[in-house]
Amino acid sequence: MKNILLTGATGRVGASFFEYARDKYHFRLAARRIERMENPGEHETISLDTADLDACQAACQGMDAVVHLAADPSPAADFYGSLLDNNIKGAYNIFRAAVDQGCQRVVYASSIQIIEGYPLDVQAMPDMPVKPVNMYGVCKAFGEATAHYFAAVEKLSSLVVRIGNYQGNSDSMDADGRRLSAWISERDMNQLIARCVEAPDDLKFGIFQAVSDNRFKRMDITSAREKVGYAPHDDSFVFFDAGIQNGERWYKEYPRARE
Repeated sequence: MKNILLTGATGRVGASFFEYARDKYHFRLAARRIERMENPGEHETISLDTADLDACQAACQGMDAVVHLAADPSPAADFYGSLLDNNIKGAYNIFRAAVDQGCQRVVYASSIQIIEGYPLDVQAMPDMPVKPVNMYGVCKAFGEATAHYFAAVEKLSSLVVRIGNYQGNSDSMDADGRRLSAWISERDMNQLIARCVEAPDDLKFGIFQAVSDNRFKRMDITSAREKVGYAPHDDSFVFFDAGIQNGERWYKEYPRARE
């Protein structure tokens, strides 16, 4: 079994991925409030402040890979009050510690917020310039750039997952075409993270956009399919019973927001 450091283990994405993969890997589960972790079983748990480089060095010791989900997830988060420590220093510290401690790969959680500046009739491709509309998205752009630096210069395999509208955050979509096009189910999210963990060692860098196999997609997933074998199961328009009428109406309004 691979030894995986999972940061942000108590968050929605982290907790779901742990349940999905708890029998596939040996986890070191890390979070600020790790006592909130339910049923870790035989897996290790640690309290971790990613703004502390020494703590990150200790957390990465003996790990094969890191799945870095820890961050302040709020688009309205204050830069000096939270984002600087949690999303800027935290991202750098994890990459720095992963290299120093001999980890083979970091899977870094980015966000759809990084491309929200594009009009809704533009489907975002992984290689398009980033256009964040809040400082949370700006910080994720820093994280993606940091991932590229560590891949290109320090030879650490650094794979970026741009997370869309995660299922665990939405019980109802009200046939909102924008949110439906950006949606990703829990099982598709878990599969994509696992595919990144298991990707060939010679894959040093990639940006993989995390939406399900929705009828219309805000972000293109071709590279995720081709490079890591992502094979999403779900379609938001079916899952939420949006109906072909709603889908066709949105299709006509935003004709290029699809594959």
